[in-house]
Amino acid sequence: MSATDVVHALLTTLFAGAAVYAARHALRAPGPAWRGRVDHFLHAAMAVAMAAMLWRPTLPRTAHAVFFTAAALWFTLTPVRRAGESHLVATARRLPYALGMAAMVWILRTPQVMHHHAPAVRESSTGSLVTAALALCLLACALRSLTRDMPTLRTVPDVSGVLPHPRPYGHFWDGSMALGTAIMLVMPH
Repeated sequence: MSATDVVHALLTTLFAGAAVYAARHALRAPGPAWRGRVDHFLHAAMAVAMAAMLWRPTLPRTAHAVFFTAAALWFTLTPVRRAGESHLVATARRLPYALGMAAMVWILRTPQVMHHHAPAVRESSTGSLVTAALALCLLACALRSLTRDMPTLRTVPDVSGVLPHPRPYGHFWDGSMALGTAIMLVMPH
């Protein structure tokens, strides 16, 4: 197995796990939280598409681009405010998800022929800057999500009276998806 195949297998496993997690939460969400269900279904669709893209790069580009553009807009235009939270903060909280969906559209923008058969063909400097900016933003989102619940090394947190998180592994899957998407942006696929 080549190194590329190992990376593809690891990313496929990551995206498959994320898809199962998101689909499970979409189907089991309590109450009439339809926005949350839509969010989870969009995450599941993105994870499945990313896993499929690794092994089958001939996905229908136009349909996927329209779907993921609409998903990116969904995350920016439908913020749910928490108690005492401004509309701007609620929108900013959803930007990492919109960024992931926009990155998916950006990945689909170029023909796969460019990556497989013509390595001498280079991306434009603007395209390289957008790719780098998206990858860096997603990497920052991944690091924030993956390290968010780590205890501090200097103090012992007081856990008395703390309610369990409704999605205990949510930050892990959010961070893993962001990291996997950042990898997909920069690697040839």
